[in-house]
Amino acid sequence: MDAKICLQKLQYVGVLAFATVDKLGNPQIRNISAIHYEPEAMYFFTAKGKDFCSQLLADGRVQILGYTKYKEMIRLSAKAKPAEEQQKWISTIFDEQPYLSNVYPGDTRNLAGIVFGITDAEIEYFHLGVNPIFRESYTMGAGRIIPKGYRITDACIGCGSCTEHCPQRCIEPGAPYQIQQMHCLHCGNCHAVCPVQAVERQD
Repeated sequence: MDAKICLQKLQYVGVLAFATVDKLGNPQIRNISAIHYEPEAMYFFTAKGKDFCSQLLADGRVQILGYTKYKEMIRLSAKAKPAEEQQKWISTIFDEQPYLSNVYPGDTRNLAGIVFGITDAEIEYFHLGVNPIFRESYTMGAGRIIPKGYRITDACIGCGSCTEHCPQRCIEPGAPYQIQQMHCLHCGNCHAVCPVQAVERQD
């Protein structure tokens, strides 16, 4: 698994949820299908008059979520920017998504529409359909991975309480005990039961 394969999986999903924040700080989410994929980039079309467009122009931060029929969650966190070569990307997206011509017939697409591009992102892959579960993070372009979940510090006394209460049995004995991050649910059980508060959040 890598960032390129994650983008391919998102393409198979088709309709993705895009989340932004409005000017009052309220979360906003909508489904988008007018998307074009490159091996290491994503371009999407929206209308200039939409709140979605205003939020992207004002801030740029966006999270994109896709969920496959195989119980795979793929989340992309990035900043979106108006793409260069607008006409090129509008034409590409409309060629790939013929239904858009019914929504924006003729030249209305060029007047109403704008394409945003994402070239730098953190991609999180989370597979609930396997046992143990599997998660991993990847970068696209200059994106960076922000650690999440839990870690066991040197304050660990080796009592094993965390291992006993881990749903995925992904904590290994050691000094200190170690969480296998690729199988961790981030449920927080280890943090809750540790008698010496040796487990800390990473974010």
